[in-house]
Amino acid sequence: MATCFCWRGCGALHGRLALHGRGLRGVAGLRAPGPAPLRTYVPGRGGLPAALLRTDGFVGGRWIPAAAAFPVLDPASGAELGRVADCGAPEARAAVRAAHEAFCTWRGVSAKERSSLLRKWYDLMIQNKDDLAKIITAESGKPLKEAQGEILYSALFLEWFSEEARRIYGDIISIPSKDKRALVLKQPLGVAVVITPWNFPSAMITRKVGAALAAGCTVVVKPAEDTPFSALALAEILLHHAANSVKRISMELGGHAPFIVFDSANVDQAVAGAMASKFRNSGQTCVCSNRFLVQKGIHDSFVKKFAEAIKTSLHVGNGFEERTTQGPLINEKAVEKVEKHVSDALSKGATVVTGGKRHQLGKNFFEPTLLSNVTQDMLCSHEETFGPLAPVIKFNSEEEAVTIANAMDVGLAGYFYSQDPAQIWRVAEQLEVGMVGVNEGLISTVECPFGGVKQSGLGREGSKYGIDEYLELKYVCFGGL
Repeated sequence: MATCFCWRGCGALHGRLALHGRGLRGVAGLRAPGPAPLRTYVPGRGGLPAALLRTDGFVGGRWIPAAAAFPVLDPASGAELGRVADCGAPEARAAVRAAHEAFCTWRGVSAKERSSLLRKWYDLMIQNKDDLAKIITAESGKPLKEAQGEILYSALFLEWFSEEARRIYGDIISIPSKDKRALVLKQPLGVAVVITPWNFPSAMITRKVGAALAAGCTVVVKPAEDTPFSALALAEILLHHAANSVKRISMELGGHAPFIVFDSANVDQAVAGAMASKFRNSGQTCVCSNRFLVQKGIHDSFVKKFAEAIKTSLHVGNGFEERTTQGPLINEKAVEKVEKHVSDALSKGATVVTGGKRHQLGKNFFEPTLLSNVTQDMLCSHEETFGPLAPVIKFNSEEEAVTIANAMDVGLAGYFYSQDPAQIWRVAEQLEVGMVGVNEGLISTVECPFGGVKQSGLGREGSKYGIDEYLELKYVCFGGL
């Protein structure tokens, strides 16, 4: 699914939505949105808000059905939540054309007006935060408390970029010629195409779309087929309430984050950081720790306390249950990958400390798992698991740990725990990642740049740098003065 928000004029907001899935799924756009009936919806747990559940594509100012539809499933129960329009290439091209047409006007809208629109969107998200969180939990399985946290995180990107929209400054450069002046202008790139994953179906949209709209670009968004309802709900709250008020590549491609614990570390702090970094969203985040490298002097103590924390702090269940901290994985393929990594590790000498198999709750649930005696030749050491699996590799020296950590062709995030100031500076500089957590397991925040190095992506999102991905520099030489 793709979403394009654009201005036809200062007085009216127009959005284009295009839904894609396995191929290209449902497309959309807006002139004057009116109520549209749901095509198919089976109520799930938690009282999902029917008013926000859109199933049709949205193109040229109207919601439109498609010849086919694809099902969206609750990963906890397998129940069908609804069927979403399965659109194709013609609808996608129509969305891009609509975005391009709208860009001609939107690029000229004042920064103050763009700021006001984004602020309005933020306000609407906060007003609808509980309903939006329920949609995330229903279609992704994420525990409700985590989903509520994601909605707040998502909204904060809109608030941030509503402020950044008014801080896009150019530059004046001093040059030797007395009769010339050199200026640098920042101008919007044009239509931005945004592809987002299922594990943060709301935040990964606002982090990108907020920056693009603030810069003066129009946007086409393609969310994951597993979680299209969250994307459509975000569009609906803006388009319904604000209709009368809207190729450079930036890619975050995931990683295989190392989590290093040195002998000087505070073990309890390291375990708390490991829990937060590894098991958020059942291990299904791009910055989750995937490889735990623990120095031999502290290894046994760390593994023991880590296992105790997993057993006592994590509760597997349906995301709508209050005590749940670990929901289902997104689908059975995800579970099969975790099983494959565990099976491979055990066949090569690893030991299960806790967990290690599917949970009795259902086919999409897997026990939080801790493995010891893990070696670098195992799949879990060089492939991102994207699930509740924590493999521990014992190492001897700082140099060895850094070498293992940097041996991948990806580099999004990395974490390490140490109380040695000199070591902290050395390792922070040497880790080949875009983001480093030092004695901290949760590093994402609206104000700071998010992105990786190597094959983990291009550009940065969030922070004052995130808006630069949607701007181009223009040098102007003004002579004859």
